[in-house]
Order: sequence, then C-alpha cells, then structure tokens
Amino acid sequence: MSKESKEVSLKSMKRKLFLLGLVKIPMIGYVKPRLIQLDEREAAVKIRLRRRTKNHLNSMYFGALAVGADVAAGLHAFYFADRMGKKVSFAFKGMNAEFIMRAESTIVFVSEDGEKVNDAMNRSFEQGERINEPINVIAKNDKNEVVARFEMIVSVKVK
Repeated sequence: MSKESKEVSLKSMKRKLFLLGLVKIPMIGYVKPRLIQLDEREAAVKIRLRRRTKNHLNSMYFGALAVGADVAAGLHAFYFADRMGKKVSFAFKGMNAEFIMRAESTIVFVSEDGEKVNDAMNRSFEQGERINEPINVIAKNDKNEVVARFEMIVSVKVK
C-alpha cells in the first residue's frame, strides 16, 4: 500500500456520519451521535441524553450506548479507507460490554485504537484476507466518570 494518503477533514467525516445515519443505518440517525474528534489515533463521539436515548430509569438506554460504542469504534475504518482511497468491507464480529454506572447525562465515547485499525487494514490489503481486531471504547459522563467500557471486535477487508 502506498504511504501517500490524502488528508481527511473532520467536517467531511461529520457529513459522512450524518449520511450514514440518514441512508444506511437509521438507528444511527435516530440517536444522532455527534463527532467531536477524529484523527489517526483517537475517535470521539457524544450522544445527548434526551427522550430518544433515555430508558424508563432516566438513564441512557442500552441500545443508545451500543450505538455510541459502534460509531466510536467504526469511524477509524471509514477514516483510513478515505485516506487510502480504497473500498473497505467493514463489520462488527462481536462486542463485550461492562456497565459501571448509570449514564445519566450526555455521554462521550472515546476510542484510542486508531493505530490498531490502520494496522488491521494494512494487513488486510497485503494479505487479501479479512482481519479481526479488538477495539476498546470508553464511555464517560459529563463529570468525566467512566460509565461503561466496550470491546468491539472489528472485522475489515480492504478491496
């Protein structure tokens, strides 16, 4: 794979996330995660606690938490695919979650495993095979307390 890569702006990735939720994955559009950080190493999205994301206990519903972890773990695949100028087949093969406390405010989901995703994509391109890689996501509330930890098993194949 060539070392040359184009620059990917945060604005263009925000637009792609919006379109992904609008056209391909309606659940993302319904929850409306907001991209706040994306670079080679870190991806961060926030989901507001509101009527659409609350459960009967006035904390964030499990499904909304899963959407946040999904988006935070998956953004790097789109980011590096854009930078490489390649098509990528991307899916989640598994998920492990640890819920530490109730999510009673806006939650920020952070993945600092961008380098692992990039490495998996490079190996996939070189080997021509699907590569699975565990990606960690931390969910924090507005007091910066960890409310949940996720391990998302990302499966990528670069075409």
